[in-house]
Formats: sequence, C-alpha cells, structure tokens
Amino acid sequence: MTSNTLNNNHHPNNYDPQRAKKAALSSFAGAVVDWYDFLLYGLVAALVFKTQFFPSIDPNMGTLAALATFGVGFLFRPLGGIVFGHYGDKLGRKKMLFLTVFLMGAATVLIGLLPRFHQIGWLAPILLVTLRAIQGFAVGGEWGGAALMAVENAPQEKKAFYSSGVQIGYGVGLMLATGSVSLVMALLGEEAFIEWGWRVPFILSSILVVIAMWLRKEQVESIEFTEVVQKNAHKLKTFPIVQAVKENPKGFFFIIALRLAELLSMYLVTTFALNYSTEHLHMDSKVFLNITLLVGAISCVSIPFFAMMADRFGRRRMCVLGGLIGAVCAFPFFMALESGSLLWIVIFSILLANLAHDMVVSVHQPIFTELFGTEYRYSGAGVGYQLASIVGGGFTPFIAASLTTMNGGGWTYVAIYLTLGCLLTAIVAGMMKAHMNEPMHKS
Repeated sequence: MTSNTLNNNHHPNNYDPQRAKKAALSSFAGAVVDWYDFLLYGLVAALVFKTQFFPSIDPNMGTLAALATFGVGFLFRPLGGIVFGHYGDKLGRKKMLFLTVFLMGAATVLIGLLPRFHQIGWLAPILLVTLRAIQGFAVGGEWGGAALMAVENAPQEKKAFYSSGVQIGYGVGLMLATGSVSLVMALLGEEAFIEWGWRVPFILSSILVVIAMWLRKEQVESIEFTEVVQKNAHKLKTFPIVQAVKENPKGFFFIIALRLAELLSMYLVTTFALNYSTEHLHMDSKVFLNITLLVGAISCVSIPFFAMMADRFGRRRMCVLGGLIGAVCAFPFFMALESGSLLWIVIFSILLANLAHDMVVSVHQPIFTELFGTEYRYSGAGVGYQLASIVGGGFTPFIAASLTTMNGGGWTYVAIYLTLGCLLTAIVAGMMKAHMNEPMHKS
C-alpha cells in the first residue's frame, strides 16, 4: 500500500473495554436481524416460492426461478456496500448501521404480506424480486459497518474474538430462521405452511428489528473513525471506494478467494441440499431443516472458539485449515447424501458447516478490514465482501441446481465445484504474506 493512506495500521491506545463490549453486542444484534431475514428467504424460496409466485411454468424451471430470486439479493449487495460504505466512511459507521437494519426489517415484513401470483399475476414475482433487492442492498451495507464497529473498538490482541459476534449473528439468525420455519410447519402442517403459514416467520422479523434498533441507538461511534477520519476530514478523498481500489486492488481478490470456502460450504449444505434432497432423493424436508438448525447452534460456540485460537496462533493458518477440510469433505458429503444415511449426512454437514465454514469465517473480520486504511475501510472491505457474495454465494444454489441438471440429476459436478472453491481459499490464504496485525504472542 502507498503512503497516501492516512494511517492504515492505526490502533488507538485509549482502548475502552465497555465501548468494545457495546460495539460487539450491537454488531451481533444487527447481524442476527440481517441474517435471519436474508436466510429465511432462502429457506422459503426452496420450499414455497416456486408454487406461490411462479406456478404457471414448468416445475423444474419454477425451482430455478425461485432460486434465482434468492440470488438477486446478492446482486444488490455490492451496491449496498458502495452506498453505505461511502457514507459510512464520510459520516460514520453508526448512522449507516441504524439504517441498514431498518431497511432489511421493512423489506422482510413486506415480503410476508405480498399477494400471490393467483391474486395479482406477474406483479407478485416483480414485487418479490424488488423486495429481495432491497434486502440485498441493506445487507450489503451491514457487514462492513458491523465488522468495523467490532474490530476498530477491540483490543489489538483479541480482534478476531471480539468481532466474531458478526459471524455468530449468522449462526443465530440461521437458527431462528430455520427454527421458525420448522415450528410453524410442525404446528400447521406442510400444506398450510405452503399455503399461508410461511408468512408468519417474515412478519415476526419486526420483533428482532425493534430490539436491534434499540441496541444500536445506544452504540457509540468507532474509536478509529473518530481519531483518524473525523480529525483528518479535510484530507479525505471524494470517493472512498476509488481510493480503496487505488491503494490495494489485490485486497478485493484476497477477499473473494478467502470467502469461497465459507460461501460454497454453507449454501450447499443448507439451501441447495434442502432442495436437492427433497426433489431428487425424496427425503423429508424436515431432515435438512433440522440439520441446518443443528449447525447453526454449534456455530455459536465453534466460531468464537476458532476466533480465539486464531488470535493466539494465526489467522491465515485458520483459513488454510478450514479450506483444506472443506475440500476433503466435499465428495463424502454428497456420497452420504445419496446413501440416505442420516448419521453420515449429519457428520459431514457438521464437518463442512462447523469446521470448514466456521474456521474460515472466524477470522474474516480482522483480515478483511485491515486490508484497507481506516478512511476508506468501510467501502473497501464492505464492497469486497459483497462482490465475493455474488461470486461464491448468491447464485451458488442456482449454479449447483444447473450443474445437477447438466449431470442428469447427479451431484458429481457440484462436489467438484465445492472442492475447487475450498482449495482456492486454502491456497490463497497460504500464499498471502503474513500480514498486519497477526497475533504477536504465538506459542
């Protein structure tokens, strides 16, 4: 990086434990809301939307259309990263984070109130796609700000641990989304759930939004933003994203590569496997809903544990190990799926989602945010993170479903897809220079 950065590795000496805890809690709460809303859509899209919003087309095409709308949210995530990142770097992280959680919650509740295709015709899927785009726009601004709030307020030697709440929020959001779908389905039955019960979890999102907004109201601005950006406002460039690209273009590639193992493992174990197991293997949909609930619960413990270990022994090492585990487990996961053995399905789901995935995500926050200077960090890390979401996340279920169709209903191409993505994460993490702010007290 060049000397133009105001202070790329600035670390405040006036660390405030109370401020750090508030920042971590606020980031966690917002992440819960955003991921509950975002993942809930994926779960319901695989089960319901093909009949509620795309009933007039071929069943297989209806599935692809429903999964494609899932991907639309990811297309708008970089735009959210650019817009919220720009104003977050200019005006502060707190204001943007308050807005992202409100937008996400409003879009989710409105999805729960949408009329069906049979009621308003093609306007129904158009409105669905529009609200999904707003979800993507909101979550696009969420990760960067939440990660920065936690990382920038944390003590240097515990940045991975303090910022792990952003990723634990994913696990809790996943549990709540899956749990709400499973509970409503159990209470009403699958037929009533598909008919109207799916709306209940979307409307209940309003409760989480109120809690998250209350916590964020109490949040204090990031220490590093206050010390570096506000004091040097006259030196700042007009467009932080342009500065981020100019100062560290490789940073965007690093983020995309390091996220592949995370994104492919999680979305293939949850959204794609749910659809594949019910449509091709005729398994009960409750099987993967319960597995998703299980891996979400385990992640609440595994992610902070791996983050703590990474703070002590090295963050890149954790990425390499997670990527290698994902590559090794890809084919066995699908073999277990085809065998129908519940025990092996659960074992390899945990290996992919709670070892490969959780090891990698436990260190993303400090690695990604420290790739960029404080004054353009929200834009750089946020946009890079969301670009990776498109490449490796949003259309993964759609790509996997297409690969399955190309393979005559088989899973081999999907397993290769997962293996290559995980290997790329491990290779790039291994090749990256041991960089800024790796733990100083390795033993």
